[in-house]
Amino acid sequence: MPFKPTESQTVIPRHVAIIMDGNGRWAKKRGLPRTAGHREGAKVLRRIIRDLDSFGVEYATFYTFSTENWKRSDEEVSALMKLLEDNLDDLVNYKDENIRLRFIGGRERLSEVLREKMANAEKNSLDHTGMTVTLAINYGGRDDILRAAKKSAQLIKEGYLSEESLTEDVFESLLMTEEIPPVDLMIRTGGELRISNFLIWQISYAELYFTDTLWCDFSKKDLEKAIAEFSSRNRRFGDAK
Repeated sequence: MPFKPTESQTVIPRHVAIIMDGNGRWAKKRGLPRTAGHREGAKVLRRIIRDLDSFGVEYATFYTFSTENWKRSDEEVSALMKLLEDNLDDLVNYKDENIRLRFIGGRERLSEVLREKMANAEKNSLDHTGMTVTLAINYGGRDDILRAAKKSAQLIKEGYLSEESLTEDVFESLLMTEEIPPVDLMIRTGGELRISNFLIWQISYAELYFTDTLWCDFSKKDLEKAIAEFSSRNRRFGDAK
């Protein structure tokens, strides 16, 4: 059933980005290994994707594995990669909901199995016209900008682009999110108050929403609160009004 906003809650963000934080702490509180938190987090991700779709959100991007996450223990990194390999087919199975799947981030460090599953998910959902869901795997905002800078330098070198014609719009088209509009609302769970190198360019004018709720406990009601808060804010985009 589509989300019905109240009079004070009339604005639905077009693009929602979420930093899913707190899985390890959720597991620790219950005396479980961190991997148990990640497994539970994957279940929540699937549910929240459907909730966002029912609210009328057009684009949703999730910080699944960052470029900095490689610094974690080999055991946890291996478990996370295995979790993605084992659950990706089920996680992205939204055939009946007409949801399109995309992935951003460097794929060179990922396993062949995972890369193949990602490519198949993108191919199989290419013609879907509903909400676009992007999973950021081995993604970092600085890395995204650096790769775009290298692309623009190469295009200038090859004569396809001049320094004068390198505008913000052109540069934005070279980012990994070239088909996706800027973020309207960024949500971070788990109580931390930082963006952790996530979509640095794309959240320039996003509304930021932080909650103490751990990702594994994040519910549809929590999502409604975030959207209600977004709706109550006056987005001026630099305007003095």
